[in-house]
Amino acid sequence: MSERGTLHIKAVVWVIAAACAAMPAAAQQFGPDNPFYVASTLPFQAPPFDKIKDTDYQPAIEAGIAQQRQEIEAIANNPAAPDFANTILAYEKSGQLLRRVRTVFNGVTQADTNPALQAVDKAEAPKLSAAEDAIVLNPKLFARVQAIHGKREHVDAQQKRLVEVTYDHFVHAGANLAEADKTRLKEINGQISVLTNAFKDRLLAATKAGGFVTTDRASLAGLTDGQIAAAAQAAKRSGQPGYLIQLQNTTQQPVLQMLTDRDTRKAIFENSWNRTERGGDTDTRDTIAQIAKLRAERAKLPGFPSFAAWKIEDQMAKTPDAALKLMDALVGPATAKATGEAKDIQSLIDSQGGGFKLAAYDWEFYADQVRKAKYDLDEAQVRPYFELNTVLKDGVFYAATLLYGITFKERTDIPVYNPDVRVFEVTDADGKPLALFYCDYFKRDSKGGGAWTSSFVSASKLMGTKPVVYNVANFQKPAPGEPALISEGDVRTMFHEFGHALHAMFASVDYPDLSGNIPRDFVEMPSQFNEHWRDDPQVFAHYARHYKTGAPMPAELVAKMHRAEGFNQGYALTEELTAAELDMQWHLLPADAPVQSPDAFEAAALKKTKLTLDAVPPRYRSTYFQHIWSGGYSAGYYAYLWSEMLDDDAYGWFTQHGGLTRANGDRFRAMVLSKGSSEDFEPMYEKWRDGKPTIDGLLQERGLVESK
Repeated sequence: MSERGTLHIKAVVWVIAAACAAMPAAAQQFGPDNPFYVASTLPFQAPPFDKIKDTDYQPAIEAGIAQQRQEIEAIANNPAAPDFANTILAYEKSGQLLRRVRTVFNGVTQADTNPALQAVDKAEAPKLSAAEDAIVLNPKLFARVQAIHGKREHVDAQQKRLVEVTYDHFVHAGANLAEADKTRLKEINGQISVLTNAFKDRLLAATKAGGFVTTDRASLAGLTDGQIAAAAQAAKRSGQPGYLIQLQNTTQQPVLQMLTDRDTRKAIFENSWNRTERGGDTDTRDTIAQIAKLRAERAKLPGFPSFAAWKIEDQMAKTPDAALKLMDALVGPATAKATGEAKDIQSLIDSQGGGFKLAAYDWEFYADQVRKAKYDLDEAQVRPYFELNTVLKDGVFYAATLLYGITFKERTDIPVYNPDVRVFEVTDADGKPLALFYCDYFKRDSKGGGAWTSSFVSASKLMGTKPVVYNVANFQKPAPGEPALISEGDVRTMFHEFGHALHAMFASVDYPDLSGNIPRDFVEMPSQFNEHWRDDPQVFAHYARHYKTGAPMPAELVAKMHRAEGFNQGYALTEELTAAELDMQWHLLPADAPVQSPDAFEAAALKKTKLTLDAVPPRYRSTYFQHIWSGGYSAGYYAYLWSEMLDDDAYGWFTQHGGLTRANGDRFRAMVLSKGSSEDFEPMYEKWRDGKPTIDGLLQERGLVESK
């Protein structure tokens, strides 16, 4: 090591030590007794949840902020000429304490929060926003990054990519702005962080308060005894009498498919539809209107016409027009198919003497009957063959073993944040440890809605870390002693989220920032691609077995399922498009647009995009659209459709080259899944694919055109 390097390290140590004396009170409480003080000694550096207390997070976060601030100052003020090692690499290594606590805190507050954690989140969100601004808007630090970006000398391919990613991140975040604009940007970012936190808290409370409660068991006719018992348990846990049907984050609720009482269906649907529009502390309308306004102003500062234009600049689509072109091309075929499906449902209602017009809360109930009539397929026939643990081990894991050679062993010695969570150690095909995988599948009031994947620890050769990844979902928890029988859609969700997990597990990169930072319109590609294997005959036969007898699903029932695959796809695609178009319309607002009235804006946006089918509501209404207001998908919900184009195209490649084989899996892993963000995504995909993707596979999979 050079003398200059030694002096630099001494300077950093001195600066950090000096900073400790000036730390906030919460940071001063941070010491060796805090479980985040050093990296975890558990396997894979898994979080020591048996030692972590709610009171540990805030001092660790504030100490992490203070420590990284001093690390950044040392880099920015280094008298040595900027080079890759003393600037880019030093920046990459900074903030390890903060990263360690934030990954755990973010995971727990999303999946198992409480008032104490919410208070910490509320207090720390603006501080974290300010801390990030202090880094990316530091002129001395940016000057060093800029100098290295201009030279690009003596660096290998990953180093070159890291320089580009780092430089682009700074510029995108506003590093080139004038000082007055930087000041305003900091104000906006702080305000947005506060509002985003408020939205999360209000939505969680609204979803909990919106559950349907009844003491009349007859009103739940159509549900199974197990589902009714689970509703009774949910009511008991919440301290309410009778039965509780908890809301999921989507507009439509799974039980609407089974409930025979139309008044009950209507009540549950309206609870869902209006959950965040009841006034008081659970109403999000003013909150989202303010967020949209601030985001538009934030985008104007660097000269973008809208937040969508700013946000999509570094995605695969590059421009809102490209995203809109894809969505708009799907609106006509989707709504035409949905209109035909609605006519079939209305005909059934009329034939039964219903005497009413099809409403949104009727769709799933009668669509299921149409499906039974057309395909002789009943959801109740299917569920007994989808027991959660069997689907996980003999379906999700089995497919991954066939494709990639990895194996799984459950670990009961790794502490978890909630008793529902399970942990598996993943071993690579060569027998070496690969990752830890956590799964947390059941709904609870302390959990956010939907399903997601993230990491407690990311893969990095530089840091010597292997991935610790988790999947979270919101399936109905069975009553004690009852099997967890899930729907066909839940099976899809399990394969989907595990596709994200595989992407994280397989990342083989040197630097943490190249392990993640995946564009939103590519990040869903590996997850949606993995969904295809749930229907592979070899995989399906392995997991679709009766939970009591172990007998495989009868061939006749399997054939019925395959014949019905295109059923209701007009509806499914239309509700997804409606949400995606709503997201884009909110984020195309210019900075000079007035603060919007969400209800009026939503109605106008749906009319503009020709998505006004009364019986097909948006998958998420604006006021509870968690993805776009607090989930990172702002101006990015189109990404599911963009990624669907890619994943269906990729699956087409597999079918043309022998399907589910180790050779195909290993090639896909080596050329796509292992890359993280170490390469530009468009040429990376095209190199693997041997050509450009097309929309043909998506249209065929959705049943909007005849299969070739």
